[in-house]
Amino acid sequence: MGQSKPLRPIAIVVEDDDIQREMLTLLLEQSNFDVLQCEDAETAALALKMRHPALMVTDINLVGKMDGVDLAHYAQQQDPDVRIIVISGRPLPRPLPAGAKFFTKPVFPTTLLKEAAQ
Repeated sequence: MGQSKPLRPIAIVVEDDDIQREMLTLLLEQSNFDVLQCEDAETAALALKMRHPALMVTDINLVGKMDGVDLAHYAQQQDPDVRIIVISGRPLPRPLPAGAKFFTKPVFPTTLLKEAAQ
């Protein structure tokens, strides 16, 4: 019989910039997360319903009808226990849900990992 892999927490990375999405994914994978990549909020909303992640990292400015702030509120409604990190190069356009964290780009990897590990 083969050995099963230990379960790793799931993270969703929502970023419409391919390079930044890949960088965030590699960083979280090296920190023992299984990562689902989404380039828009609508795809991430489906992933939230199906996978119940421990963490979601999203940019604010996304393609599609929802932005990262809308997605953060949706994620918290779907699962109040999901940790939410919102990142952007611009100020927040409106408040985030309680408990969500906001970081201005560029985000230092150690800052992101420290918050992801909590």
